[in-house]
Amino acid sequence: MNVLLSPQPPSFFPHQHDPNRRSPTRSMSPFHNAMQSRKRKADDDGDEMSVSPTSSPAIQSRQLAPRPSKKIRSNELAGRPLSLPRLLETLDATQLRTVLQTICERQPEIGEEVVKSAPRPTVECALQVLREYQDKLRDAFPYGESSSDYTYFRVRQPLLALIDALVDFTPQFLPPNETSANVSLQYLDGVTKIIHSLPDWESHSHRHHKENTYDEISKAWALVINEASKRGGGFILHSGGWDQTLAKHNQQSGGKLGAAISAMAANVGWVGGPSGGGQSTSSGQSSILDQLMAGNYGSPVRVGPW
Repeated sequence: MNVLLSPQPPSFFPHQHDPNRRSPTRSMSPFHNAMQSRKRKADDDGDEMSVSPTSSPAIQSRQLAPRPSKKIRSNELAGRPLSLPRLLETLDATQLRTVLQTICERQPEIGEEVVKSAPRPTVECALQVLREYQDKLRDAFPYGESSSDYTYFRVRQPLLALIDALVDFTPQFLPPNETSANVSLQYLDGVTKIIHSLPDWESHSHRHHKENTYDEISKAWALVINEASKRGGGFILHSGGWDQTLAKHNQQSGGKLGAAISAMAANVGWVGGPSGGGQSTSSGQSSILDQLMAGNYGSPVRVGPW
């Protein structure tokens, strides 16, 4: 009885003794919970991706500026041809002359402009060009003993090149193109020396080159002498000693400058003649004029009573 009447301790879980209360539903398994968590996360990610930057009204209304094209830097290394001044620096005189001549032949108006713009050739420049042709002729001679005909045909081309250049240069220094008699005489003196150096051939058919050249240069001398005699009575001819220079050239040529000697004798007749109106004390000697006419200037002259 005492046991039945003793007070019962309070119950902290009243529902444990409630027969009508249903127990809570337990989770099925840990794997089931993990799958549910992943599904919720995927759904959340899908919602975030549905609001993309491209679909945003603010982004669509803003236009992106186009990127400027890449500019080529001026200091970038790249192959290119030489400029005209640098290209001309690489050409020697022969190459430059060839290029210029080709251009002038294609466009004659440029050739005329070059003739007008080019400086007037000097006597020394012209003689230097002729000496270069002379050197080529000298270099063409064969070594050792050779027959005259073989040597002639060996050097014929540079020989004709020298004579052609001589014939082309001479009119440049003759009147009326050249107004200075002294310049003309200087050229004739130098070019006549070059003619003296031309080879003497055994065959007459080969000698005509030199003989014809002597004939042409003699006419050139005569032309200059005739023009010079009209200025100051031909004083420049005597004061410069050109009468004696011509006499020496004539002697060295074997008397082939007859036309020039005749012009000198006709225009400078007072050379070696009386001076001061008195009789010359050397009247017994041949004057320079007489020697020029006789072609024996420079021969020994007797002096003294014997």
